[in-house]
Amino acid sequence: MISSPSHGLWRGSVASTVAFALALALLLPLPSTAAAPLAEDQGGVVLVPTSGPLVSVRYLFEVGSKDDPKGKEGLAALTASMVARGGTTSLRYEEVLDRFFPMAASLDGACLKEVTIFSGTVHRDNLAAYIGLSTEMIASPRFAPEDFERLRDEALDYLTKTLRGNNDEALGKWTLQSALYEGHPYGRPDEGLVAGLKAITLDDVKSFHRDHFTQAALRLGLCGAVDQATIQQVREGLAQLPPGEVRAEALIPNAEPIKGLEVTIVSKPAEATAISLGFPLSITRADDDFYALVVANSFLGEHRTFNGRLMRDLRGKRGLNYGDYSYIEDFIQDGQSTFPIPNNHRSRQYFSIWIRPVPTEKSVFALRAALWELDRLVEKGMTLEEFEGTRSFLLNYSKLWVQTLSRRLGYELEGRLYGRKDLVTELAERLPKLTLEQVNEAVRKHLKVGGMKVAMVAGDAEALRERLTSGKPSPMVYDTEGTADEVLAQDKEIEVFPLRDLKVRVIPVEKIFE
Repeated sequence: MISSPSHGLWRGSVASTVAFALALALLLPLPSTAAAPLAEDQGGVVLVPTSGPLVSVRYLFEVGSKDDPKGKEGLAALTASMVARGGTTSLRYEEVLDRFFPMAASLDGACLKEVTIFSGTVHRDNLAAYIGLSTEMIASPRFAPEDFERLRDEALDYLTKTLRGNNDEALGKWTLQSALYEGHPYGRPDEGLVAGLKAITLDDVKSFHRDHFTQAALRLGLCGAVDQATIQQVREGLAQLPPGEVRAEALIPNAEPIKGLEVTIVSKPAEATAISLGFPLSITRADDDFYALVVANSFLGEHRTFNGRLMRDLRGKRGLNYGDYSYIEDFIQDGQSTFPIPNNHRSRQYFSIWIRPVPTEKSVFALRAALWELDRLVEKGMTLEEFEGTRSFLLNYSKLWVQTLSRRLGYELEGRLYGRKDLVTELAERLPKLTLEQVNEAVRKHLKVGGMKVAMVAGDAEALRERLTSGKPSPMVYDTEGTADEVLAQDKEIEVFPLRDLKVRVIPVEKIFE
């Protein structure tokens, strides 16, 4: 099914979970060039041969929400939803589910900025039946009016009820992206905008599918014990797709440069304040400096681990909130795991820090603390001990990113989109040769910026605006005694950390993503 990626709840101790993850990682073989696919034929098929009873399939189309026509934002995602959750010309969606049930399989879909992925994993005994059904769904969607209305209503509900209503964390993240990429193909949720969705017709969906879901736009990936007969079955199943033409790579423009600290406050009823901040990056996995930044970012804010200094300092030492992380790519969590989904390909990336909701009275301190931590990393760099410890952590932790067939296949496909090997193999080959000087230089080059955008979701927006713009210190007040003297001394620096060239705007929640 099409899913709206979100951050799920994480049960159990962070520290114990990471310890278990690292222990498991040590038992897994480190990917190498020998693990690369045996072949990639002229049709763009990526084969990852493995033993075992399961086979994973990924149909990746190079079309995404960036291709939405102006005024009909959400068309790409709605089209993908109707493929994955709308049945076929011969089967209603309920009948599709009945066919999948005895296979213990499904066709999952995700429309992202530049790609749309349909994927599934099935036992090899059911592979032929699965290929037949999944290719029929992709090549011959039902496009029934009742499915169109149902899925469009779901997309509207996601924007107006889920994001605006009860998911302040996701609301803050999408507000940040909309601010970073204002007037840009990336500048809205993948699900679209309210007005855009309301303007879409069923004929629009049919035309978009015909024009964009073509054989030329497809990259097929298979992981498992497969043969040429399977590939031939896929090709025959997708033969009804228009051939299409190999399009010249679309030039995604750079985001506009940022001057100063531009804050957007989304005003809505909220007991805590969710904060996201960041700025565009000029590099992706296609660039050598990216891999040095992977180390620096892991040290600063590895997602949901205590390896990151943000997590240790803001949560561990100060108890500000549940978690604090940083990213050098757009991050969408894969289900209940701690890892990003594969195949979230973008030709433009951004750096961000995610501060999970903090008590409202501590929100300005939390913002200053994140800026102070980033400034400290840029100005002082990592020490040799910090570098070696983080590199060792990554060499083991990254093995977990490909622990399932589907994820391994996703990373293989992703590597090709960036003109590289898969990310885990790239790290395995590059990290042992990387030096502390290279990492610190990459940090100074790419993370020292003149401007940044901030998104804050707050209950009393005007009071928050006043605290931000007053120029007054924002002291941290602890509910208990016993805070270490070193932390208290840092707090004195943080509470007066300058918010330079500050501009603040307030947007009522009912106006966001309209």
